[in-house]
Amino acid sequence: MSAQRHAQHSDPTTTSHPPAPRLGVDRRTLLRGAGLLGAVAATGASLAPAQAAPAPTTVDPAAFRLTADYTKYTARVEALLEQAGRASVSQVMDDANHERTPATVIDTQVHGFRFATSDENDPDAFPQGIATSRDAVGTAGNGRYDGRQVIAVSFYNNSPKSSRINLIDWDANYPNAYRRILLVEPTESAEEPSFQDVEIHAGGIAWYGDLLYVADSAAKPGGMRVFDMSKILTTDTGGTKDQIGRVGDTFYAHNYAYVLPQVGTISSEVDEGTEPLVWSTISLDRVTRSIVMTEYRCDDSCDNYPTGTTRAVRFDFQDGGPTFAGTTTASEALEVPLHFLNGVGSHNGRWWFNSSRHKTLSYWSGEGALTTYPWVSWGQSISYWEDADGPDLLWSLTEGEGFRAVFAVKQAGYS
Repeated sequence: MSAQRHAQHSDPTTTSHPPAPRLGVDRRTLLRGAGLLGAVAATGASLAPAQAAPAPTTVDPAAFRLTADYTKYTARVEALLEQAGRASVSQVMDDANHERTPATVIDTQVHGFRFATSDENDPDAFPQGIATSRDAVGTAGNGRYDGRQVIAVSFYNNSPKSSRINLIDWDANYPNAYRRILLVEPTESAEEPSFQDVEIHAGGIAWYGDLLYVADSAAKPGGMRVFDMSKILTTDTGGTKDQIGRVGDTFYAHNYAYVLPQVGTISSEVDEGTEPLVWSTISLDRVTRSIVMTEYRCDDSCDNYPTGTTRAVRFDFQDGGPTFAGTTTASEALEVPLHFLNGVGSHNGRWWFNSSRHKTLSYWSGEGALTTYPWVSWGQSISYWEDADGPDLLWSLTEGEGFRAVFAVKQAGYS
């Protein structure tokens, strides 16, 4: 484990998993929700009886606010699209160059796959957040964005220090493949724009409409960065690994072919006397049109990371689109009796919380006690998958080096 890794991943109770055999599987069977053909090394056990835990406590949401700026980078992004070149999600997926293979992560799953060896075994890159095109567009057209059903997983990189998403095809009509896209922040002028690395943990992502929100725990006092999935840039794959941005009339991005430029910033504010939020992970609640966030906080055993009561907060989008108002006051705030939270999910006001240290997934209906289930080692973010023709799912992922996998379970089994 890299010494530079964030608090969210100090998890001495778990171990990495060795690579497992690659297996073939019919994609149409997968998409219909059938089980996987065969198995690889699992990181979770069968579903055990649920246990009750104390209920979250509701606190005044008026203490938490967001300030949104969606225009800071507009001129530079438009210039970059013109000067560097533009690609659609469909074009990027046609150019996908890494293969995913089936994997069993937990016995209750209905889908599961692992990344290519270059991602599984990279000691400098770690998967964190997850979102899908179902978040972006809903169930219409089987959840296809730009004609493709895809899953997005955020990574943070230590060498060079940067962040990215892996965009993964999840459609029976296309290969089992994915492409890496570097996240960048526009710099310089609109006349000669450039860009630089986004050096954040990328602990959670939420995709709504065209906009991809990425948790920013590095900013003070925290918040989110905003990217637009309809504004992917093409870049030159030549140069050296450390080259980033404009060189003359050429744009380089550590040998990546595609980059996604930041289009906005969401800043978090709190009342005087309220401790700033730790923006560890986020998720979309599409039904209530909101983003939920939660904090990674340790218990009293930690020396170097935030401790104290964990909070989870909901912020609603403004009417008519996937954006927040200039100022948004939280609509719900909770104190959650859990620690070491790497994942949060929500759907129609219900909540799920993933504690990586304790390998548990806790559910809260909005009243009464939490219900806690056994979960996976190295568990990360959560995304709710709504399906008009089948069971709704919870998607999640694991980050342990040597076994980095994405999986889905029926949400009804964890509710």
